[in-house]
Amino acid sequence: MTTRLALLAAAAAAAMGAVPAHAQADQSVQEFRRQIDALRQQVEALQRRVAAASAPASGPSTSDRLDQVELKQQDAVTAGDTAGSFRLPGSDTSIHLYGYAETHALRDFQSWGAPDNFSNLPGQSLPGDGSGAQLKGRTKFTAETSRFGIDTSTPTSHGPFNTKIEADFYAYGPDSRNRLRLRHAYGEYAGWLVGQTWGTFMDLDDTTETVDFNAQIGVPFTRRAMIRYTWGDAKAGDKFTFAAEDPQDQYNLGVDPSVATSSVNERMPNLVARYDQAFDWGGVNVRALTHEKRSPLGNSRRGYGLGVGGNYKLTENDLVMFTVARVDGDFDNMIGSNGYWIDGSQIMFDRNVGFALGWNRNFGDSLRANVSYEENRAHLDGAMKAALGGSANHRLQQVHAGAIYTLMKNVELGAEYLWGRRETYGDGVGRLSRLDLMGRYSF
Repeated sequence: MTTRLALLAAAAAAAMGAVPAHAQADQSVQEFRRQIDALRQQVEALQRRVAAASAPASGPSTSDRLDQVELKQQDAVTAGDTAGSFRLPGSDTSIHLYGYAETHALRDFQSWGAPDNFSNLPGQSLPGDGSGAQLKGRTKFTAETSRFGIDTSTPTSHGPFNTKIEADFYAYGPDSRNRLRLRHAYGEYAGWLVGQTWGTFMDLDDTTETVDFNAQIGVPFTRRAMIRYTWGDAKAGDKFTFAAEDPQDQYNLGVDPSVATSSVNERMPNLVARYDQAFDWGGVNVRALTHEKRSPLGNSRRGYGLGVGGNYKLTENDLVMFTVARVDGDFDNMIGSNGYWIDGSQIMFDRNVGFALGWNRNFGDSLRANVSYEENRAHLDGAMKAALGGSANHRLQQVHAGAIYTLMKNVELGAEYLWGRRETYGDGVGRLSRLDLMGRYSF
């Protein structure tokens, strides 16, 4: 608009200056004056329009409107700082919702183990050991392994503050079907973790992926409430971890403190230390554990554990992994162990040794397969053998062979054959032969 005014003013000046130069022309001075008057009127009209357009409109001011836009932006849902997350309106916290709906179809061709849909104790029901005859031909469908979870991340001056809450519907035992079960619940900041998550003595990086939901025998497997600190050098690939964890076994022989064979009122937490080292070709770790078992009479005994694990990249698509552990008297930190036994003031331990060897193979982006062998062996003294009788585990073996196929984005189908064998101190032998079919939709 200012440009047009300048042009009109210039034209008017030019017209006024042109009068003397054209005084002798055919047009009269009066004609020039009329043109100048007309130009002046146009300029005044344009000035009035500019003034009207510049006048503030009725209603909210420009600053008010900008404040409203800013408030709406604060309330808007936007992408978060972590993958797949969104920003919580009005805050810096990023939230990620995840989980899956999963169904298993199980077919047991030969004996199955515990009174549960999934079993990591092959052939637990053995003839002659007081637990009934072996079962054959069982078919079972279940969706109770479905889960959901929430991750959050909030930036701070010392790095992100992260939290996780995760649950599924798989509660152990025949009378606990489809009940909500807490898996993880913790906060993590500046190397510290406080809450419940995987036990520090576990070796998740070196345990083969399986379709079978339960943990493999011969490996530590537990979730515990804890306080844990981790630090390391990402460039060097090293990591040190120390943790104090809840001391009670979730697979205790008796959950009632009045049961004489249960460890109760432990005074010291489980203490765990581990070292992890990553290389271009894979990685290794060393883990150490100490725990306390205490009788109802107040006697206590300390047990120990030591584990080593590693993995090696044969090719870009092939990974071989192993884990070995020796654990005294702890059920959770050695799946398949006889754990411990309390007889009055005497506390006895199974000095159990377990190992697992596995191979994972990726056949492109849509198919991956696994084969693994797991075993653990009990070492009981005479008193514990006598206390447990012939039903105590002596040697457990398992083989997993399966594959998982990605049908489409977020949809996976799995199939796996599971073989198992159990030998007891009473010379009993039980076998497990199972086909596990799985369908999973992730979100």
